[in-house]
Amino acid sequence: MNEPYKIIDLFAGIGGIRLGFEAFGCETVFSSEWDKAAQDMYEANFGERPFGDINDIAPNDVPDHDILLAGFPCQPFSIAGKGLGFADTRGTLFFNIEAILDAKKPQAFLLENVKRLVTHDNGQTFAVILEKLKNLGYTVYYKIFNSLDFGVPQKRERIYIVGFKESIHFKFPKPFGYYKPLSEILQIDEEIPQSYFLSEQLKEKRFSAVKANPPFPSIWHENIGGNISALPYSCALRAGGSYNYLVVNGVRRLTDREMLRLQGFPDSFVINIPYSQTRKVAGNSVTVPVIQAIAGEMIHSLSNKKKAAGETLQLSLLD
Repeated sequence: MNEPYKIIDLFAGIGGIRLGFEAFGCETVFSSEWDKAAQDMYEANFGERPFGDINDIAPNDVPDHDILLAGFPCQPFSIAGKGLGFADTRGTLFFNIEAILDAKKPQAFLLENVKRLVTHDNGQTFAVILEKLKNLGYTVYYKIFNSLDFGVPQKRERIYIVGFKESIHFKFPKPFGYYKPLSEILQIDEEIPQSYFLSEQLKEKRFSAVKANPPFPSIWHENIGGNISALPYSCALRAGGSYNYLVVNGVRRLTDREMLRLQGFPDSFVINIPYSQTRKVAGNSVTVPVIQAIAGEMIHSLSNKKKAAGETLQLSLLD
């Protein structure tokens, strides 16, 4: 029997990326997450508390591993506008990933980020990231996926960047092309505490603003301009979204369990933190089924190690 691939889980959140890879037997040898509430939930579900600030551990002290995983935050590069262009990534959280890849040289990595990373600063930020990864000797592929296409009723577009130390052929998974109906995600209103329900004033405001005959069930989304859309799926969960940003059928807020379901977490996943913190960690999390689909293709590529046909496969375009 082959040894399981060893993974490290950086900027781990509540462990959504880890779940996707452990579905294929991968063994987690290190995790890092600075947010205390996320650490609490991670520990309750995986039996270990993630290391704190990734800046507090030297790259060489990170355990040896086969696959580096990171849902890293997107921060503007600190050197922007100071005459240095994008010649360096020091001062950003991507630098921590770059330094660990350089020190430990794992076989592969998966990075996840917001869609706008591709266009940030007219594409220069992303170009530097790709250049840095290529200069470390990795064959890099990337693609934007929408969680709606992987079985969950949440419109959430994210970019996924995959790299291999060898010139290995890799194909991103094919989207499922469907999502579960909200009826399989939402809890019954009668089981929901009254504190989740909007006041009569807020309900009247919602119903007066929504278009006639909204679908049922639906999640009502209020955009920055105050317009209300009632959709048969959820718009992207946001860590900083207002309590009334997403409203079920115009009458109540999402529960903590519903938010995790929208991200593809199993109902067995323990919730041991306050509702306000669950909103934050769910909004910052990854969609587990998307990660699991990508993980399966990565494990397949690593196991088969079919060589990529030349430099033309260095970048997989956003098709």
